[in-house]
Amino acid sequence: MASLCLFSFVVCVLTEPGYVPSPYVPDVEGAAVPLHQEPHNKSSQLRQCDKCCTYKPPRAHHCRICRRCVLRMDHHCLWINNCVGYWNYKAFVILVLYATIASIYSSVMIISCAFQKNWNFSGRVPMKIFFAVSGAMMVGLSITFGALLGFHIYLISCNMTTIENYEGIRAAWLARKSGHSYRHPFNLSVYKNITSVLGPNILKWLCPTALSHLKDGMSYPTAHDS
Repeated sequence: MASLCLFSFVVCVLTEPGYVPSPYVPDVEGAAVPLHQEPHNKSSQLRQCDKCCTYKPPRAHHCRICRRCVLRMDHHCLWINNCVGYWNYKAFVILVLYATIASIYSSVMIISCAFQKNWNFSGRVPMKIFFAVSGAMMVGLSITFGALLGFHIYLISCNMTTIENYEGIRAAWLARKSGHSYRHPFNLSVYKNITSVLGPNILKWLCPTALSHLKDGMSYPTAHDS
């Protein structure tokens, strides 16, 4: 588990999240339609980044730290010193999964050792205190990683990013206030949402480098092909 965590961590750090190329221009049909003529279809509207001064595809957001627009940006993670986006989101989720399993396993091992009767009190710090502190730390890590994993499983099942989740909360509140219902525009179905991130082959779901399903479709993710 430690080796899998380390491997997934390296993949997250070294994989480019998916920066929007500076010469990116929308397709001719989309570029020919003014913004004010498509008020009901936000996913097809032309968006320009105020910071980059270039067009950005749907679901792309500007990262203030990277100073670039990132495809399907989830968030900027300080722990990996990289953005979590289109190309490394799967590796990030797999990293959290392995870290959760490893933390739970370590917690069980430490707690089971703490209930043993034969204690070695040699040395400056009693072993019982060492096991108690270590167990408390591992239980805290297990809860933290478990909550983070559960949150991202929810996001994957709804085909949302962290940014879109926060935006969706406000959009749902505004919709309820006006008497309408809100539905995330990129939500296809649970199975399609999961395979869009982890891939169609279930045997490769736990491999952070298995991204052939993304490389086959190099077009930018939209509401129809996300």
